[in-house]
Amino acid sequence: MSYYFQVCSSESYQQKYLIFLLEHYNELNLPYSFPVSLSFLASPVLLTKEAFLCFNNEDEVVGAFSYICGTAENQYTDTHVVQIQIIFFVEKYRRSRLFLESLQFLVQYISQLPESIVELRFWVPVHLRLNRLLAKLAVRAATWETAQGVIDEYHAEFKEWQDYIMKFGNK
Repeated sequence: MSYYFQVCSSESYQQKYLIFLLEHYNELNLPYSFPVSLSFLASPVLLTKEAFLCFNNEDEVVGAFSYICGTAENQYTDTHVVQIQIIFFVEKYRRSRLFLESLQFLVQYISQLPESIVELRFWVPVHLRLNRLLAKLAVRAATWETAQGVIDEYHAEFKEWQDYIMKFGNK
C-alpha cells in the first residue's frame, strides 16, 4: 500500500488536520482534559509550525502528526528543541510501514529547517505500554502524573534519531 504526506500549509489542510484528530479524539488516549488536549492538537497550526496529514492511495486521511519548536518553560525561544505534539494513525494502518515512513518524512523535513534542531521531545501515556519501542528512539526523561493519567516524557538527540530512523531506508 502506498501513502503520501501533505504539509498543512493552507487553511483547508489545517482544517482537515484538526477535524481528523477531533473525529478520532477518543482514540488519541490523551491524558489531559479536552481544553488542554485541544491546545496541544491546535498549537502547531496556531503557532505557525507544522502539521502533516497522511493519505492512503484512495486519498483518505489515515494519519496525522505535528510539532512545534521551543518549550513553554523557555517561552518558546529555545527553537533548537522540537516537541512532537501528536502522531496518530487510524487503527487499520498501525501495523504497516506508515509509522516508519512518517518518522522518516518528519526527520527529513526537520533537517531542512533554517534553524538547526538539536533535540526532540515527546510525551506518551504510560498505559499504552510503548516503552520497549520508545526505548529504541529516545530516553525517558521524566514521568508525570496528570488528572487523567500518567505520562512519560522522552528526549532524543535529533541527529541520533535521524540516523536511527533513516537506516531502515525507503522500501
